[in-house]
Amino acid sequence: MGLFNVTHPASFVLTGIPGLESTHSWLAGPLCVMYAVALGANVLILQAVRVEPSLHEPMYYFLSMLSFSDVAMSMATLPTVLRTFCLNARNIAFDACLIQMFLIHSFSMMESGILLAMSFDRYVAICDPLHYATVLTNEVIAGIGVAVMARSFIILFPLPFLFKRLPICRSNVLSHSYCLHPDMIKLACADITINSIYGFFVLLSTFGLDMIFIFLSYVLILHSVMAIASRKERLKALNTCVSHILVVLAFYVPMIGVSVVHRFGKHAPRFVHVLMSNVYLFVPPVLNPLIYSAKTKEIRRAIIRMFRPVKM
Repeated sequence: MGLFNVTHPASFVLTGIPGLESTHSWLAGPLCVMYAVALGANVLILQAVRVEPSLHEPMYYFLSMLSFSDVAMSMATLPTVLRTFCLNARNIAFDACLIQMFLIHSFSMMESGILLAMSFDRYVAICDPLHYATVLTNEVIAGIGVAVMARSFIILFPLPFLFKRLPICRSNVLSHSYCLHPDMIKLACADITINSIYGFFVLLSTFGLDMIFIFLSYVLILHSVMAIASRKERLKALNTCVSHILVVLAFYVPMIGVSVVHRFGKHAPRFVHVLMSNVYLFVPPVLNPLIYSAKTKEIRRAIIRMFRPVKM
């Protein structure tokens, strides 16, 4: 018998927000606005970094990586979310669901890795400014970007195959309008211990370590800033970190909230679980470009120049 010679449904049935089915058509409008903002604002930042010479610096290269991951995440969820809420078309083919699951988890892990790289950028800029240009060269930045993508692909590559070996015979109805590994393995009628252990290992070895290193980088940054004699210079140094801190909070706070609700909120209403997952996936791609556009004057100026008519 082959490894994957098990019972699988031809398709899964996606769910919007349980208990709020009658409002799905009303929710479609805000969701479309969120996707438009996420895609439009992040593409604007990518274009601004590309065409504006003053933004050809490590900090903005990392920001463009973050915008790319946000665009990719939005594109990964957009087809099924809009089909579910706008057209009430809830079916997704089994293999398409596996691909979406892999992409969502991969781009989420990429974003975590990019946030860690951005914290390293801030650490070098503040704690070792004289060597900033020699440490973060274009080759090093490109290498970090490739490493972040490779980590996501290599670590998550086994996930679809680990799921495919499980027979699905209870139901084919998922709890979200997109495919997530923790949601999918609940439908298996076999031992899911290996999947659960591997999922927990992935969570700790990537997101967990990233959070620890980001925290440590800011401990070192704070220690270095406190050694600066001038109060004005201390505030100036800390101000360069505000955007990154806000983006880190926008990414990790919903993720921790999802984990807490999943582990300890078993008696919470079902829509709470779904709502927390939606916040985790939909909010960061919307907030990230808005935060950097609002808090970084160089980004604002570059975007304004892009729309300013050229004088003849």
